[in-house]
This record gives sequence, C-alpha cells and structure tokens, in this order.
Amino acid sequence: MSKRLMAIFICSILGLIGAGGSAFAGMIGRYECSIIGLPMQDPIGDRTGHMLVTVQYSCFGVDGLLKGTVHTVSSVSEWDGPQGTFLIGGGTQRAPGGLAVTQITDGTAWVIKPSGTESKGTGIFKFASGTLAALSGKSFKFTTKSTGDLRFDLEYAD
Repeated sequence: MSKRLMAIFICSILGLIGAGGSAFAGMIGRYECSIIGLPMQDPIGDRTGHMLVTVQYSCFGVDGLLKGTVHTVSSVSEWDGPQGTFLIGGGTQRAPGGLAVTQITDGTAWVIKPSGTESKGTGIFKFASGTLAALSGKSFKFTTKSTGDLRFDLEYAD
C-alpha cells in the first residue's frame, strides 16, 4: 500500500472516531423546562416535612434528537424533608411528524440551596412514532438541574 493510500486510510479512520466521540455521546436530548403554576404540596400528616408533591411542567428541546420537540409532563413524588422519591411521572413529546410518551421508572430528587431541586433517575419511551419512532421501547437515564425560579434543564441519555 502506498504512503498516500495509507495516509488517506488513517485520516478516514481518525475522522470516523472523532465523529463518533462528539460532545453528545450518549445524550438523547436536552430540554429547557418551566414549571406550570406552582407545585402542589400535600402533607401526609405523620411527621413534619413528609408530603406528596405534584408538579406539571412544559419543556422545549434544545439539543440532540429531541431538539425542537415540546414535552408536557406531570410527576408525583414523596418527600421526606429535603429528599424525594418519584412515585409516578411521564409525559408526551411532540415533534414535527412524531410523538413519544415517556414513563419514569425510578428516580430521586433533592433540594439545593438557595432554592430549587435536582434529580436523577431512569425511564422508558413507552411509545414513539413518526420522526421519534426510533425511541420506542428505549430506556433512558435522566438528570435535572435548576436554572432559576420554577425553571430547570432536563437531559435524557442512554
């Protein structure tokens, strides 16, 4: 093999490796979210700080496969002081020519200072069609990080 052919081959391989290792490796998508109204807090009554919190929020996809997608979500979590555990959650994602439905399967949340929460967990795309069809049945990990009053980023990853 000539040196020129070898150089082209090596550069092609390095280009493929570089393209596969982009900043979005493992990321499905990232949303910027806003809580709709105020979270509903229902004291359970057995001890101080033990409550159910219901949150509804809307998100707009800003990165990855979910860019341009609108996501409407509802979740219920049980809180014991500054720690929460998701009981139910999920929503509908609407993209041009596609739909998807997510379900949280496991997750925890915690209060951060001065205000806000962060969370992480797992979920599944229970249904997906059209331009989002490749997500159907796919499991994901999620993380959230507060970005301001009643606002946060939500990221889905493999």
